[in-house]
Amino acid sequence: MTDDEEKGTAARAALALFADGHNCAQAVLGALAPRLGLDRDAAVRLATGFGIGQSMGETCGAVCGAVMALGLAFGGGGPDGTGAKKTVYALAGEFFDAFRVAHGSLRCRELIGCDPSTPEGYAVAARDNLFVSVCAPLVTDAADIVETMLAVRAG
Repeated sequence: MTDDEEKGTAARAALALFADGHNCAQAVLGALAPRLGLDRDAAVRLATGFGIGQSMGETCGAVCGAVMALGLAFGGGGPDGTGAKKTVYALAGEFFDAFRVAHGSLRCRELIGCDPSTPEGYAVAARDNLFVSVCAPLVTDAADIVETMLAVRAG
């Protein structure tokens, strides 16, 4: 069994979205959103600005999409949302730890070795096929980690 065959449904859906031209955040959130009650199109629109490391080479878009999915699953706000926020903060921390162990960083520019938010960095990433060779596995791993977390929480 290949690594892709071992990945869950969300990872395969995220990879398909990514291969179809969605950015990393859109792919992860878009893959997970329908099972969490959010329309895929709305999720993709919501996540647009989080690709390429929040549009500035910072936190990986796949990480951002994963945290948005965790918020969608367990979040809440306002004066009655304190417990939900604490839950999501803790789950985000678990996700960050797992992703960091697997990939060494949460920062886009560190993960791919250049800053794709600049024209020069984007050209390097495109020329060296980094969006496929580096980013696609980040997308599938982020979706897979969240899918596992959701399954564990579902009991």
